[in-house]
Amino acid sequence: MIYTKDLSKSYSGTTVLNIEALSIPKGQSFGLVGNNGAGKTTYFSLLLDLIKPSTGNVTNNSIVVDQSEDWKPFTSSFIDESFLIGYLTPDEYFYFIGDLRGQNKADVDALTSQFEDFFNGEILGKKKYLRDLSKGNQKKVGIVAALIGNPEVIILDEPFANLDPTTQIRLKKILKDLAEKQGVTILISSHDLMHITDVCERIVVLEKGDIVKDLETNPTTLKELEAHFASNMNVAQEE
Repeated sequence: MIYTKDLSKSYSGTTVLNIEALSIPKGQSFGLVGNNGAGKTTYFSLLLDLIKPSTGNVTNNSIVVDQSEDWKPFTSSFIDESFLIGYLTPDEYFYFIGDLRGQNKADVDALTSQFEDFFNGEILGKKKYLRDLSKGNQKKVGIVAALIGNPEVIILDEPFANLDPTTQIRLKKILKDLAEKQGVTILISSHDLMHITDVCERIVVLEKGDIVKDLETNPTTLKELEAHFASNMNVAQEE
């Protein structure tokens, strides 16, 4: 469903991402890991046409994302708090996103009511502005807003960060259900190797903008990833 070809991004002559080819089929739960500066957020920004590629392109359901906006109705995302509108309450923000995605208030209410446990009684009906919520609660709002309108593709950058352990467990179940039961294509980046191996059936490791591993998740994947990053740490210490 998502195909990357000869994609690169450079700033002032320095290449921060270089992916020759990467294919993500429909319904796959796909994880992206790497140290800071590996190119994870750059890749997601290119997927969402937030920045322009230096070379190559990304296609989403055969649509070149930087040449057409026809992919937007079936694709949603939450990258960071800049996606939120600080002067709205969560309820107002959900309705705003719903309106953009052709959903009426009843549709939005039906969806958000499914996530009362995830919200833990701290989001709906509280009349607090988004800017006044904790980082964790802002993230909850952004993630659930990304589910409005039955998207076929959902892109989440560091979804587990700033969430308490109980909420992380609930989020993992939400994401697994979306991919396994509803066939949604899920793309996640995370520094948390345990959570991403729990959720994703495939994991790609980026290092200085290059793909260095492409793994089908199995019971040994977490140990393999830990060993990879531990070896990088040892190399850095030796240098």
